Amino acid sequence: MFSKWRKKKTDQLDSLAEEIAKESGESLLSDKKEEPSAKEGASWASRLTSGLSRTRNSWVSSIASVFGDGKLDEDKLEEFEDLLLQGDLGVEVTMELVDHLRQGWKDGKYKTVADIQESLKTKIQEELTLKISPLNLSESPFAVILMVGINGVGKTTTTAKITSLFQKLDKKCMLVACDTFRAGAVKQLETWGERLDVTVVKGKENEDPASVAFEGIKRAKQEKVDILIIDTAGRLHTQVNLMEEVKKISRVVEKALPGAPHETLMVIDSTTGQNAIEQAKVFNEALDLSGLVVTKLDGTAKGGVVVAIHRQLQIPIRFIGVGEQVNDLQNFNPEEFTEALFAI
Repeated sequence: MFSKWRKKKTDQLDSLAEEIAKESGESLLSDKKEEPSAKEGASWASRLTSGLSRTRNSWVSSIASVFGDGKLDEDKLEEFEDLLLQGDLGVEVTMELVDHLRQGWKDGKYKTVADIQESLKTKIQEELTLKISPLNLSESPFAVILMVGINGVGKTTTTAKITSLFQKLDKKCMLVACDTFRAGAVKQLETWGERLDVTVVKGKENEDPASVAFEGIKRAKQEKVDILIIDTAGRLHTQVNLMEEVKKISRVVEKALPGAPHETLMVIDSTTGQNAIEQAKVFNEALDLSGLVVTKLDGTAKGGVVVAIHRQLQIPIRFIGVGEQVNDLQNFNPEEFTEALFAI
């Protein structure tokens, strides 16, 4: 009985989230039907594999062409090094992977190209597994998540999609609209709230965002929620005044509820490649990020930036997105990611 109710609730959430995504300006794949919830894992694996196709075709598939005979030499390693750099894995990760192959070659580990592929897959998976930790959702009286990012990365829509994921875990959520200077942003979050049946705390136009966050903490205590998610204004990492604003929100939240925010998640657009890393560095210095949400991996051949981001920042990747449907944003799993990346 409970499982039937849970499936019905999940289906309703997916339908509503897809509808509001359209209203938010997203182009959904309306002819793509989700698998039944019992097959949700397999369905996600399929979507992830498909979403990473551009990255896979850009450099992963080239492993076979470069090392097709299963043999390595310095010319081949140099050619592969260029491919990795083009895939935005970054200099540090690229050099480490090339050195890894060189050492394996010297040790006589590689007999076929499949050996080389498996060795690289294992190495990347090990890298992505470092720093992995559970998302902090069990704080008392409730968990507070602060969502940050620059303009144009789809932060508000991502915030709502994450909310729908938490609802599927039977978590009572509340949203706070701290982008008080853009009426459209508040309205977008309000519409999500209506469709997902989630309370949205908002302030007056141009009100101090920190005061709205404070009110959100107060309301969350009164309504006994499980998770409070605070959506902040998009800002460029070079805008000092706006960075100070989001730092103030974090300070006020901590004052209202000691220990909060329990998670500070930055939404990153993977199509921006190395620029995303520079943006995240500035946000991390200001806010001590606890996790990243990497979106639009289906729209770039530079999905290797996931590895570069993890290496340079040492911040857990919490969620990844490989499409525009609500279920195309899921928890990040290093093993699933590398299996999909090397599905050739």
